[in-house]
Amino acid sequence: MTQQHSAEEAGRARLASALLEKGSLGSDWLPSFEAVPRHLFVPDTAWPGNAGGNRQQDRVIRTEEPDAWWAAVHSDVPITTQWDDGAYTGPGRGKVPSSSNSMPSMVFSMLGALGVEDGHRVLEIGTGTGWNAALLAHRLGGGNVVTVEVDPAVSAAARARLEAAAARTGAAVPVTVVGDGADGHPPLAPYDRIIATCSVGRIPPQWLAQCRPGAVIVAPWGPVYGGEGVVRLTVGEDGTAAGPFIRSSAFMRLRDQRTDRPPFGAYLKEPWPAGGTRSTTTLSPDGVGGWIDMFVIGVRVPRMFCRTDSHGDGSYTLWLYDTDVTSWATADHEPGRTDYEVVQSGPRALWDELETAWRWWEARGKPGFERFELAVSAEGEQRIGLGEESWAVGP
Repeated sequence: MTQQHSAEEAGRARLASALLEKGSLGSDWLPSFEAVPRHLFVPDTAWPGNAGGNRQQDRVIRTEEPDAWWAAVHSDVPITTQWDDGAYTGPGRGKVPSSSNSMPSMVFSMLGALGVEDGHRVLEIGTGTGWNAALLAHRLGGGNVVTVEVDPAVSAAARARLEAAAARTGAAVPVTVVGDGADGHPPLAPYDRIIATCSVGRIPPQWLAQCRPGAVIVAPWGPVYGGEGVVRLTVGEDGTAAGPFIRSSAFMRLRDQRTDRPPFGAYLKEPWPAGGTRSTTTLSPDGVGGWIDMFVIGVRVPRMFCRTDSHGDGSYTLWLYDTDVTSWATADHEPGRTDYEVVQSGPRALWDELETAWRWWEARGKPGFERFELAVSAEGEQRIGLGEESWAVGP
């Protein structure tokens, strides 16, 4: 055994031990983890992330920094593999990450939630680097796994990795398809399981239509405002689906559901405060920016998004906008203050809507993701539920 191979084995063993200790990797998926090494599905040029998944390091090239590259592969961190739909290649970082090799603990927690059984046919939305599809194919057989990727270059690279891994390890090769994941893949339907490796704000009705009754859909889901969790839906005999959120998540958006946010200038035609109504609040803008806070605000306040404008001294302005380009609001955070200035303009008082939503959540004990549920009609209409309460939620 070469020194490099010995180091590979040691790194994989450390990662497996960490995942087993976290409870994300179970004994049912351990053989697939061992048979399908992650490093076979990470390109030579990569951008390692952190455990939170929301900040990427600078570019690491395997031939130039092998130790850093291997350290990332054998760590429980996401690894960005494409920026700006391939338009940016480096050095440094691009603007928007558009493909990745997901954090291993997230990969195996979602595969565990999928609950696959021998003979199941699985549709994966978002091939990415191909690792998730390879794990499924090892477990179920290549003919039972269909993976759809919208980006032809990403799909081709994943297919090459899948075939190379099969030649090296004897792993099965899944059915790879280039197409819009929102459409699923009708020719090989019906499916027993669907798993998405990209986030959605609405469950495509095509997914439901391509499922057998009793099928399970595991997908990252998040509202317009922000915040996101993995939902596990069970499909009923009538083509509807419902189920709980099982954990938080942070995935790239399904390309079919990406949105372009209107620019600042679309809202303010004159310098701030632009005739807005001033008020104050005791709710700190800094206290509503957590991932679960944003999720709650998003599912309670429709068609609103936010941006922040840092002032470099620990203070910043939280900007709120409606997607209909009719209203905006600002809330100024300054460290040490107990009241905060608010300015609102337009037919919607957006800060008031945000505060009402947050206070609603506070009054219920600030429940976490696992307390919320999602129900989807056969036509794609969605409702969020919390205990006995439920309400419609749009994309």
